[in-house]
Amino acid sequence: MTRLAELKSGKKARIVHMGVKGPAGQRYREMGMICGEKVEIVRVAPLGDPMEIEVKGYNLSLRKEEAELIIVEVMK
Repeated sequence: MTRLAELKSGKKARIVHMGVKGPAGQRYREMGMICGEKVEIVRVAPLGDPMEIEVKGYNLSLRKEEAELIIVEVMK
């Protein structure tokens, strides 16, 4: 298991733990970022912030500090 922020473009993973709290966490959960959901890293900005992921067929941008709080299991 690893943090979402550590993955590179093209990698796929499954969410194990969502540590994002408050309004941002609620918003991400409403958009499908829940435990067990598959995500794919679409692209990462040169300095790692922000990163774009695909979840449930749409793209979502995350700040690096939020991606650090999401624990994922890398899929092969």
